[in-house]
Amino acid sequence: MASLAEIRARIAAQENKQQKGASGATSDNAIYPHWNMDEGTTATVRFLPDANSSNTFFWVERQIIKLPFNGVKGDPNVKQVQVQVPCVEMYGDACPILAEVRPWYKDETLKEMANKYWKKRSYLFQGFVRQNPLGDDKTPANPIRRFIISPQIFAIIKSSLMDPEMEELPTDYMRGLDFNIKKTSKGGYADYSTSNWARKESALTEAEQAALESHGLFNLADFLPKKPTEAELRVIKEMFEASVEGKPYDNERWGQYYRPYGLEAPAGATAEPTASATNSAPVATPVAESSAPWDEDESTTSSQPVQVPKATSSDKAQDILAMIRARQNKSA
Repeated sequence: MASLAEIRARIAAQENKQQKGASGATSDNAIYPHWNMDEGTTATVRFLPDANSSNTFFWVERQIIKLPFNGVKGDPNVKQVQVQVPCVEMYGDACPILAEVRPWYKDETLKEMANKYWKKRSYLFQGFVRQNPLGDDKTPANPIRRFIISPQIFAIIKSSLMDPEMEELPTDYMRGLDFNIKKTSKGGYADYSTSNWARKESALTEAEQAALESHGLFNLADFLPKKPTEAELRVIKEMFEASVEGKPYDNERWGQYYRPYGLEAPAGATAEPTASATNSAPVATPVAESSAPWDEDESTTSSQPVQVPKATSSDKAQDILAMIRARQNKSA
């Protein structure tokens, strides 16, 4: 885990990049920021399997809850901030915030407030960028990138997997499919509804196979937020209640656990910041769809690539597709 000094240095570097109009991507450029594409352009990517063989899917789901605050206690210059915290339903546990929010949907006057505090889903994939419309994006030393996929794009990916005409797993190394992320706009917001799978199968190139052998795949779950402890859950519930009541964020009280992006931990804090502590950002207006579904700070993870077999058999692909369809039908 990174030290507080390292985290502060990384935050300062990210802030400097944002001030210069940079995309805000992580320093090793592992996250591919497709949301920065120009309208009318397409990024072609090739998804890869998860290194975790127990994961049926080739993605992991991330669930976060955004807590808005009316400024920061003791700082009149900050008008509004937002803190992101993990929803523990992501780990199969009961979420104290959702337990409070669910009954609100029964009252028409509370539905808008319920939506504000409901969990936000996004999906983490990995793979290669085969067609890159971002002129200022540089391929990192490890060309296996991570993709933060919004529910809109994920719905297209999932529905295609349910199509019986898809015979091979799209992550198959020899007979897989590319995915085209197409950016348009609708109602003033980014729209990706025309994204689609390529029609023709293709094999990984020699360079891509060499990258797999050299770097290996990542265990995607390693990039999910840390599961909150009981103490952190109490802090999350307390912050939620303060947010609903319209109170400012109290850095002295909560800063050693979760805090807005760019805000330093209080003096004398001993607890290590959680993954979400550095993933939240002060905002003055709602975050538009064109921005990143979530921010990720590489300093909060210590994942190492896992070496995997060079090929995926057709029989195994059929089995995995069947498992995906069965599980999706069961959860539908």
